[in-house]
Amino acid sequence: MKEKITEQSIRLFEKKGFSETSIQDLVESIGVTKGTFYYYFSSKEELLLDIHLGYINELLQHQERILNDNSKSCKEKLFEIVRMLITNIKTQGQAAKIFFREMKNLSEERLAIVVPKRDQFRLNIEGLIIEGMKLGEFRPDLNASIITFGILGITNWSYQWFNPSGKSSDSEVAEIFVEMILKGIQVK
Repeated sequence: MKEKITEQSIRLFEKKGFSETSIQDLVESIGVTKGTFYYYFSSKEELLLDIHLGYINELLQHQERILNDNSKSCKEKLFEIVRMLITNIKTQGQAAKIFFREMKNLSEERLAIVVPKRDQFRLNIEGLIIEGMKLGEFRPDLNASIITFGILGITNWSYQWFNPSGKSSDSEVAEIFVEMILKGIQVK
């Protein structure tokens, strides 16, 4: 039931927004009582935190698998991370929208749980860029921090416009993004 509440809340939050969706809206849409909701969540904000943690924890786990694959170059790992982010929009698009759009509705206490995980994801990419610079795969004069924010800006904004059933597949979009990124940072 907890998964059902979470899945339906993601749909409602994506459609109406977190602030405009009441617990009553949620429980009526799945045919349960408020008591059922409160059995799993102490508040609507706790539910929002649960959505945020589910989204970022899954990304971090997948990113760690990519980064720990010693058979891949830094360039290949970067491609895999970008593809993962685009593919994630295909599979978790509504949760991605909630993650980026509704973070403002988390209290400072709950943000303190999510923000370090979000920052770790970014720092992992920055570390990959630095490693690629040291290994000679990327130009040595890059500002790894700015490059990382650029990569995240390119990929994270995709949830606003990327249509998984549109003209370009998630892999094609990832290839275009990585090609664009690498042409600017690749050693010539």
